[in-house]
Amino acid sequence: MDLPVGRGTWTIDVAPGKLVPVRPASVPSVPTAGPRELVRAALEAPFGFEPLRRALTPADRVTVVFDPALPAAAELLAGVLDHLRTAGIEPAAVAVVTPPGSPEAWIDDLPDEYADVTAETHDPADERKRAYLATTRGGRRVYLNRTLVEADAIIILTGRGYDPVTGYAGAEAAVFPALAEAPATPPEIEPKAAPAPEPTGLRAEAAEIAWLLGTPFLVQAIEGAGDAVQEVVAGLLDSSAEGVRRQDARWRGTVPERVGAVVAAVGGSPERVTFLDLAKAAACAARVVTKGGRIAVLSDATPALGEGAALLRSLDGPEGATKRLDKLNPPDRAACLLWAWAARRASLFVASGLPDDTVEELFATPLRTPVEVGRLAAAADAVVVIPDAHKTLVTVEPSPT
Repeated sequence: MDLPVGRGTWTIDVAPGKLVPVRPASVPSVPTAGPRELVRAALEAPFGFEPLRRALTPADRVTVVFDPALPAAAELLAGVLDHLRTAGIEPAAVAVVTPPGSPEAWIDDLPDEYADVTAETHDPADERKRAYLATTRGGRRVYLNRTLVEADAIIILTGRGYDPVTGYAGAEAAVFPALAEAPATPPEIEPKAAPAPEPTGLRAEAAEIAWLLGTPFLVQAIEGAGDAVQEVVAGLLDSSAEGVRRQDARWRGTVPERVGAVVAAVGGSPERVTFLDLAKAAACAARVVTKGGRIAVLSDATPALGEGAALLRSLDGPEGATKRLDKLNPPDRAACLLWAWAARRASLFVASGLPDDTVEELFATPLRTPVEVGRLAAAADAVVVIPDAHKTLVTVEPSPT
């Protein structure tokens, strides 16, 4: 079978009788237009609302909360700016706020006509860049990015996805905790748990904080295979649930039982792939592999490794990693917790651009060729193959009662 890995394709030999197919929640549709056009169409016909321009005035100062890690990020942002111009809002009145540590390539990729937008990367350590918003029902005093708090109108342009901290990334979770002050204690992460569609815990608190901002407008991009944008859904805060529904329709699936080997591929541009993506792929596979089974994570990326990954590499094994990571609380803690959990559950095999010794220090065996993956598959009683595993949530079907 042919499996997209990075920008290329690996041909994996899996005996038909061993292959256990993933049953998708629905059959993916073909994207109907390019990313810029999808955004413009979504803003003309938002979910449960009228065109966005009718809620704006030419005098408004607009803040766009933006995730530049999206595929075709500059095109998606250009679609938002196109619509703002139809409301009489020029680029100089628009501030684009990105989360800490965001890549900045999108600025150069933006059309020249939008060169006057203000770009700001949130710095949670800078008190001058934070402003008090309100106190939540639970008693949390919320300080958010000042540009965001002081805006006349807010647009949240993000992707949907599965997130180990909030369950679902994007939308309200792009405001809190992403644009808040640095947390005093690390949030709880349960790697094996599948997120519930209804907001709970940190995501429920994020939804309340987004509501306290007034009426932020959501623009949610659902990714497709590789670097594609499948669709875009826009609307007020209540459209968040529709974004979650469409994310699940595109990226959730089930298998009837756990298997001895899982092949988890990471497709798309290697420049966009982070260590968190590799960890998500490993965790996706770990949810459906038997204890002590084998997981092959296939990528052609060479992601940067942070402080938490350095800690993992200093350990003799994944046991005990959780306590050490919680104490250190590095920026890449979530990725490292997912990776360590997958390594405790199964034997990891990794194809990537990372040096072999680095892969080994991350409790894994390096892979180089499709033939090696075929051997792993041949040694297992059953095999699941997951394309774009870093975007996917696969669970085992519940036993009939």
